[in-house]
Amino acid sequence: MTDFQLVIISGLSGSGKTHALKCFEDEGYFCVDNLPPALLPTFVELCRQQGDEVRNVALGIDIRERAFLGDLRANLEGIRRRDYKLRLLFFEAKEDVLVRRFSESRRPHPVMPQAPLLDAVRVEKERLQDLRDIADLIIDTSDLTVHDLKGVLSRYIHKEAAGRRMTISLITFGFKFGVPYDIDLLFDVRFMKNPYFHQEMKALTGEDKRVQAYVLEDSAACEFVEKLLDLLKFLIPLFEREHRSYLNIGIGCTGGRHRSIAVACHVRDALAAQGFEPILFHRDIHKS
Repeated sequence: MTDFQLVIISGLSGSGKTHALKCFEDEGYFCVDNLPPALLPTFVELCRQQGDEVRNVALGIDIRERAFLGDLRANLEGIRRRDYKLRLLFFEAKEDVLVRRFSESRRPHPVMPQAPLLDAVRVEKERLQDLRDIADLIIDTSDLTVHDLKGVLSRYIHKEAAGRRMTISLITFGFKFGVPYDIDLLFDVRFMKNPYFHQEMKALTGEDKRVQAYVLEDSAACEFVEKLLDLLKFLIPLFEREHRSYLNIGIGCTGGRHRSIAVACHVRDALAAQGFEPILFHRDIHKS
């Protein structure tokens, strides 16, 4: 049963794990939430006995006590030794975002219900660090809506099913709003000509062809993009050789509305022409 697909969904409370499990369910996965780690081997064996009726499974597992982490790691290693395809997805978000989500829902934090929210978030984050370290994919939902998250997971599921290449995410942002949390490669394009100072383009974004043409007509900008694409052409196969399942590339300008988006759109099109399906996310496009 080497075609058995098992996805483990875990991570920080409030980071979107329940919604993620629903996304997998919508994609045809058999889903179970809050499965105790000790039951994992028995559950997998029961699925195996069902043959082709149960082939794609997603499990939501919460690990809030250190005692359970060792059990989970041992069980995961045992499953992988049996040649099953297993992926561990770890969901997280920034501390202030998690605190805000719990405050808005008026729910106590499950780790420390009576403690201040920020303290509870930090304790859980520290407890789960070892689990995060062994994850196949880390998804930061700080800047994702539920619709954005569904899109990210849908593309991930379809990529896994088709055996396609590494997932590449292009994240544009404004340095004035801070650097994104989980970036593998970061590029600063603030040296490029800024359409913000031209009245006819100030209200537009880098998605507009006029803005893209203005930004990329400069010889230095064109040379930068060419060298960036050459660098990615060199690096991506090396990352794939290390069995990386994802690569997050950040491209930043001052406000995250013009130059970074114009460059990212160009890079996305170039990568798509090479057979990738890059995910493009403009974090600050609607900020003033």
